[in-house]
Amino acid sequence: MTESDFNKVFSKNLRLYLDKNNMTQLDLAKRLNVGTTSVSNWCNGLKSPRMDKVDAMCKLFNCSRTDLMEDNTSLSTSHKRGVVIKVLGRVAAGIPIEAVEDVIDTEEITEEMAATGTYFGLQIKGDSMVPNICDHDVVIVRQQEDAETGDTVIALVNGDDATCKRLKKYHDGIELIPNNPNFQPIYFSNEEIQSKPVRIIGKVVELRRKF
Repeated sequence: MTESDFNKVFSKNLRLYLDKNNMTQLDLAKRLNVGTTSVSNWCNGLKSPRMDKVDAMCKLFNCSRTDLMEDNTSLSTSHKRGVVIKVLGRVAAGIPIEAVEDVIDTEEITEEMAATGTYFGLQIKGDSMVPNICDHDVVIVRQQEDAETGDTVIALVNGDDATCKRLKKYHDGIELIPNNPNFQPIYFSNEEIQSKPVRIIGKVVELRRKF
């Protein structure tokens, strides 16, 4: 088996085990203490993880190395068809997500994930979140109006189009933080959150990189 073939097999098995355990790529990245880009590469068949990470996944999923590393048709035959969600090219202030007409693609999420909330995909524009999230990457977003410190969120600021940033909360405001050191964090006081306004519309739960 070539390296490319192995990566494809591992990718298929990993996605199935994520679905089976109702976990997102972001959940897995946090549990393994790795970057979301690494998990995205594994799930898209671009790279394979080190054996210590394979073993950590085996422990997490209660499976064997063989289950993850070899072609397993019994897993795939029991795989359920996903739920199709819209991928949006932009989200503008004042327009409900369900009314956005700039639909550029679709993605699938599991039925289990779909049952936990309302989701949409968003194509990222710009380099403020590199290297984790790059220009034209697609993120899967769960619609919600609040999030916790450390979460990657989609926010609407001052009537502009949606922006993707890491959230940090303070008692007197919030900060939207880029991953790219060439961009500066932006702080908003509680008063500015109301006056501009600043509104969180969702939390990023997965990265779907297009190649």
